[in-house]
Formats: sequence, C-alpha cells, structure tokens
Amino acid sequence: MVTQFRPAQASDLAAIMAIETAGFSPAEAATKSSMQARIAAYPETFIVAVVADQVLGYIVGPAIDQRYLTDELFAKAAANAAVAPYQAVLSLAVAPNRRGQGLGGQLLAQLAQVAAAQHRRAITLTCLMRLVPFYATHGFRNEGQSASSHAGEVWYNMVKPLG
Repeated sequence: MVTQFRPAQASDLAAIMAIETAGFSPAEAATKSSMQARIAAYPETFIVAVVADQVLGYIVGPAIDQRYLTDELFAKAAANAAVAPYQAVLSLAVAPNRRGQGLGGQLLAQLAQVAAAQHRRAITLTCLMRLVPFYATHGFRNEGQSASSHAGEVWYNMVKPLG
C-alpha cells in the first residue's frame, strides 16, 4: 500500500491523539486541545502519513526565530512566520504497529521539503538521549543539552541544516 503525506485536518485528531499517547509518556504528550490548536495554526507544517485513509504517523511544529526550542512552544500555537529561519519539530510519532519501517524518516524528509520550500535554514528539535542516534542518521547534529525542562526530562538540541 502506498503511503500518502498531507497536511493534518481536524478530522484526523482522534487518530493523532491515539498515536501521541502511545508514543509519549503522559507528562510528555500533548493535550487534545494543544493538537487541535496546532492543526489550526500551522497545518502546512503538521504533516500526517496516511495509508488507506488511516493516519499512521505525523510530524508537527511551527516555524520559529530561534535556533532552539523553548518550553513555551509546547503551550501556545501561533501561525508560522513567513521569514522565520528555523522549522521546529514539537512531535514526531508513528503508530506502534508501523515503527521500525522507515516512516519516521519519511516524515522528517517530508517536513524538510516543506521547510526548504519556505526558505528555512534548518530544522530544530529536542529529543531524549535514546533518540539522538535516530536523528543523527537523518542528518541532525547534537548541539548539547537543552534548557528545556518539559515533562521533567533531560532533552538534547538537535539541528539539521537545510541546503
């Protein structure tokens, strides 16, 4: 079956939330209202992977002015700024039964295409230490520990230059 990538829609919310809660701890996971706000605020950078009308994964984040994510980005969704140099990733998640099949990497590539078309300089995200190798294989550099205290975890700044 062919995987299609498209902007998230309000009708995808239940599937997105099922994947979000399966992929993140309760403290890390976004709320339903946060996801709803993200779909509304920046649908062009909220991409879902769909097979046979079923959402199997997604990647989401706003365009921002700073190199590293701040915790406030997780709390408030604002529309993408046309001239912001960085594309943030707040969440990348794949349905449990589709993990390990390359879908996460495909979602990263889709977002990179959108970000490059919007003239962003780099993609930026934070991740837990166990995910640093995954992002490194997709062209991200570990730029050290993040100032984030989201969910009481230790996060690492990962940045991927674009073109």
